[in-house]
Amino acid sequence: MEFKTRVKNESDIEEWEKSEAYDDYIGFITAMNKSVTAIPLNKTLILSDEIKKFLRILNMIDDWITEVEPLKESCRFGNKAFSTFYNLLKMRLSDILSNEILLDDQQYVTELTAYIVDSFGNPTRIDYGTGHELSFCMFLCGLYKINILKQSDSKATVNVLFSRYLEIVRRLQLRYQMEPAGSHGAWSLDDYQFVPFIWGSAQLIENPDLNPNLFVDEKVVQLFKSKYMFLGCIDFIMQVKKGVFHEHSNQLWNISGVQSWNKINEGLIKMYKKEVLGKFPIIQHVPFGKIFQFKQCDKKKTFATSSTIKVSSQSLLEKLKKPDTLEPNIINK
Repeated sequence: MEFKTRVKNESDIEEWEKSEAYDDYIGFITAMNKSVTAIPLNKTLILSDEIKKFLRILNMIDDWITEVEPLKESCRFGNKAFSTFYNLLKMRLSDILSNEILLDDQQYVTELTAYIVDSFGNPTRIDYGTGHELSFCMFLCGLYKINILKQSDSKATVNVLFSRYLEIVRRLQLRYQMEPAGSHGAWSLDDYQFVPFIWGSAQLIENPDLNPNLFVDEKVVQLFKSKYMFLGCIDFIMQVKKGVFHEHSNQLWNISGVQSWNKINEGLIKMYKKEVLGKFPIIQHVPFGKIFQFKQCDKKKTFATSSTIKVSSQSLLEKLKKPDTLEPNIINK
């Protein structure tokens, strides 16, 4: 199955939203969201060998950033050393994933490699945005679809792998002065990210001590930024933006007025579907192939009730309800 972009114009967005690929991806976002509800980042987790393996790969990527020093000359639109780092990704990740993901079908590895390479930004524009974040989430989702990651990996997928990814892309943004992709976060809550606000708000559901109106308080942010992904996002915004919070981050300021984290979480998922997954400038760059198939869903199910990631004829949410037969090692994050 040819691996290529399929959304060529605005009218193709409707076909994308009816596709198996869309349904798979929404199912993944929902399943991970459910898995980390009321689960903070510092909770002791069970890490499988597969989670440890992909965490090591992310740590290697972080080391490659150290290898590539930013250029000393002034760069108006991003530091061009990022292109050198990006070339390292392309050269090294394919062989690494081929060695780590032992599959008979090489196309799976090819597609997964393309998603993770695209996760870290654009080497020409030296920018980063929600489209790149989408690529990383598709990489993670793909690992579930081909049965590399299992039911017991769901919490660690968010709290370990995705959290580590966030640390890396933030380092890239600062080190290489990366521009926000698009019109300065026109399709996001801040200039760069969206998904950590979804999963981060899920972590705060049922939290009696952190009402939504407190996340704009800098003292509260400093106390809890390491414990909750949402607060970590707010901390990064406060580091990189100057001025009054409600002026530079108006959408987030408005969200702080919502009464409960549960309502915030539900609203953010709806917003993500509309403002990221429904935007042609983002989806036009997404390639589809064997893992994410751009064909109409046979049985379209509503997002609110169930998801339809099809692994061995099961939905991901159905799969998450069944315990694995092997018990992985227990390790502290």
